[in-house]
Amino acid sequence: MIVLLIILFVVLGIIGLLAALFLFDAVCSLFADRNKTYDHESRFFRFLLTYSTAIASVLLRVRLRTSGKDKLPQGRFLLVSNHRSNFDPIFTWLVLGKYHIAFISKPENFKVPIFGRIIRRCCFMAIDRDNPREALKTVNQAAKLMKNDEVSVGVYPEGTRNHGEGLLPFHNAVFKAAKKAAVPVVIMTVKGADTIHKNYPLRSSVVELDILDVISSDRVQEMSTAEIGEYAAGIMLENLR
Repeated sequence: MIVLLIILFVVLGIIGLLAALFLFDAVCSLFADRNKTYDHESRFFRFLLTYSTAIASVLLRVRLRTSGKDKLPQGRFLLVSNHRSNFDPIFTWLVLGKYHIAFISKPENFKVPIFGRIIRRCCFMAIDRDNPREALKTVNQAAKLMKNDEVSVGVYPEGTRNHGEGLLPFHNAVFKAAKKAAVPVVIMTVKGADTIHKNYPLRSSVVELDILDVISSDRVQEMSTAEIGEYAAGIMLENLR
């Protein structure tokens, strides 16, 4: 009986702590405008984003495995990756926390309560995929943030989630951000995040993040955006196979 009471108190304590953290995030998020594009990252909101994600990964029973982090450059960079799950960016900014990744994301993500406001304050940017002129403004904003040493920028060249095998055709215009900011392009793959909804809660999930290669800023300037896209897609496909 005593053991059961202890377990009950522990469970209630954990639930209470999670509820308090959720309320704290909710109140803090009110100080961010989800419709505003910020030029400066808030370190406080980055902290909120990181610890919330860390808690979520534990609750989701996710084990993260990474490789190739020793290849990452010292300064800012453009991170490109494949995209098969809504969890992909979450585990990416968690694993690469010290690099302060701000993703270019679809507008709907900024409408998510609490979360949408927090990522805005961390310099995440919305992109209008149906309006090339507006999309170019987002690319220019990404270049500005990297050039000003505010954040590194993450983007999915496929433009949307891929529900099949391999890769969708790349939107190579996103590589203009790296060329304009004169920063390297980091090429990465994420595997396993799309299995979480199948495994949870009975089984844990393994998510692998592999840094495959880095195109130096000098090479980025020498290559066309199509050449960068072709090279990145090639080594991503090799790794995904």
